[in-house]
Amino acid sequence: MNAGSNKCTFTPDSQYVDLAAEVFSLLSDATRIRIILALRSGELAVGELAERVGKTPTVVSQHLAKLRWGRIVAARQDGTRVFYSLIDEHARQLVTHAVFQAEHVVGDTLPEHHLGQQSGSASADSKASS
Repeated sequence: MNAGSNKCTFTPDSQYVDLAAEVFSLLSDATRIRIILALRSGELAVGELAERVGKTPTVVSQHLAKLRWGRIVAARQDGTRVFYSLIDEHARQLVTHAVFQAEHVVGDTLPEHHLGQQSGSASADSKASS
């Protein structure tokens, strides 16, 4: 994508297609999606993340290791605690749009994220990040 542009200019033969598939594979786990959703508001320690996603700290740590490998999250150590944060907005946007797509699948009515756009309120992505 071009910097500052929302238009994708990549072609089907782009060198990034295979890597993009790996990103989707990495994000194909519900716990990892929950972790990314929890990290939208800022960095959290493993224990706090575990509480928010309803998993044990050990399970969350295993998922965080994979997200670190995929350069989706970064770790910062403060004493004995390790804090995690999203590296950039792209994973947050991917997960937000995946959840929006899921809303389309679930119901026969117009999804809630479209209702905000119709009433002239904040965009769906900024609404989802709050």
